[in-house]
Amino acid sequence: MNQILVLIDVQESFRHRHYWDEGRAASFLAQTNAFIAHCDAQGVPIVRVYHCETAADSPFNEASGYVRPLHGLMDFDAALVVKKQKHSALVGTQLLCWLRDRGITNVMIAGIRTEQCCETTTRHLSDEGFSVTFVTDATLTFDMTSPDGLPVSADDIHRRTATVLNKRFASIAHVRDLVGDTCRDIAAR
Repeated sequence: MNQILVLIDVQESFRHRHYWDEGRAASFLAQTNAFIAHCDAQGVPIVRVYHCETAADSPFNEASGYVRPLHGLMDFDAALVVKKQKHSALVGTQLLCWLRDRGITNVMIAGIRTEQCCETTTRHLSDEGFSVTFVTDATLTFDMTSPDGLPVSADDIHRRTATVLNKRFASIAHVRDLVGDTCRDIAAR
């Protein structure tokens, strides 16, 4: 098998940020769990990535206790666990060598945040010669404010990310296109 899912930063740390949105998270978890169930059923390995920071008061500091799977995420056996400190999961980690050592050429991306670590890792993988599938509805982001003070919705951020990645750095996919109803039913149990 030369395909893998890289699940980026789906961790409790985000639940302790002011912008956390439980409603968006519920939809994201339903889609992501369906996709994990599909990958598991197909024998596709899954890499779990955590974002870690050193600031003592950060929920991304391992000492906070929040650098663990997001509550509600389906349990799975990770083929590899990566702890990163940069936006790209390839910087300062063993992930790039690990992928190459196993002959993996196709990488699917899911996780949190759509436009930050998921997009950055996608671009980096593409530049390293991998074929990348960005599973847009298995990524999560939140509303933001632009530099000029205007609100930018999470939906607009998703759309923008898919637009700039599509056919340049990745193929854009939706969970419904990659899995059947059977996997959605499994994830719902």
